[in-house]
Amino acid sequence: MKKTLRLALTALAVVLCATIAPAKDAEVVMGAARTAAYVPLLKGKRIALLSNMTGMVGKKHTLDIMLDNGLNVTTIFSPEHGFRGTADAGEKVSSSVDPKTGIPIASLYEGKSHRPSKETMSKFDVIVVDIQDVGLRFYTYYITMVNLMEAAAQYDKEFVVFDRPNPNGMYVDGPMLDMKYRSGVGRLPIPAVHGLTMGEIALMANGEGWLNDSLKVKHLTVVRCLNYTHQTRYRLPIAPSPNLPNMTSIYLYPSTCLFEGTSASLGRGTKKPFQIYGHPAMKGKGYKFSFTPKSVAGAKNPPQLGNKCYGRDLSHLSDEEIIAKGMNLEYVIDAYRACGLGDKFFTAFFEKLTGDRSVRDMIEQGKTADEIKATWQPALEQFKQLRRRYLIYEE
Repeated sequence: MKKTLRLALTALAVVLCATIAPAKDAEVVMGAARTAAYVPLLKGKRIALLSNMTGMVGKKHTLDIMLDNGLNVTTIFSPEHGFRGTADAGEKVSSSVDPKTGIPIASLYEGKSHRPSKETMSKFDVIVVDIQDVGLRFYTYYITMVNLMEAAAQYDKEFVVFDRPNPNGMYVDGPMLDMKYRSGVGRLPIPAVHGLTMGEIALMANGEGWLNDSLKVKHLTVVRCLNYTHQTRYRLPIAPSPNLPNMTSIYLYPSTCLFEGTSASLGRGTKKPFQIYGHPAMKGKGYKFSFTPKSVAGAKNPPQLGNKCYGRDLSHLSDEEIIAKGMNLEYVIDAYRACGLGDKFFTAFFEKLTGDRSVRDMIEQGKTADEIKATWQPALEQFKQLRRRYLIYEE
């Protein structure tokens, strides 16, 4: 093993990595499992850990691994859905104490700022991130990380990312974010499907000067995965959030999440969230599949609650079929045309998800999914060139 130094503008980034190419079919090793790489780096320092229920190595949580190795974790940060991952999307999550260890949990989904207080920042020397992302611009875990990077830069704290694979990391697709639509579900000028791990996003955000107020993390370290490339089909052992229960939902998420910005249901409140879609107005239009969203844990008040929806079941699609289509607008276009609601089909949230206004406009103009996708390509090619500067895994 060796340390590879990488200079990202004025900030020093260290990538703890292997010098050999990944062996074919070798098991992926999480950054959090590589204690020999990070324990010497963290020993004797006060540590804040951003993690949740996905921060596992086998059957053991990263928090317990760190404590077993004599590391001094003084604070736990919890993201959207909370430390145990049971809260609804966007739901306020209160600060608390971890019952197993007695370590204080500082929720980053409690106040409006989603940033730690000055008092909280005084309780540690280094922030460690270990959380499973799914590779979408509108999936909020990377935004929480970037917010913490800004806090680390402001208070001169070290920042370490225990990297994990991106299950949608095998391609780049979707519209780029027009920064006038920057929001809590879109933080950086990247496409909807960015093809980066959390470690790579951290390097890019820091290196490109995307932190607010021109802030820079002076000491940024990524403890990379072993035996992973961007073509690795890594299957998540733990659901990353309540409504992404399986790999089908995760592979469909780039496409079906857009229903969050419409009046249609994408299956929240059913056993197949993000794998089905429908609307009561689609009744009698030849749709044989139907479902009725209910209030359930993780989806207490889902869209179209209690209403019978007619639409399509996508859960039978193969992984390869879904991945080959990339970010697929066919489903939203299908529902838009079937509902006959015109512009009322969409909500203002649709632009926050797509990152620009043109997608809605082109759908309303009758453009096909392929015609719309073609408009993304010039900007995507530019992004891919930028992305290559920060990749720490083979494409």
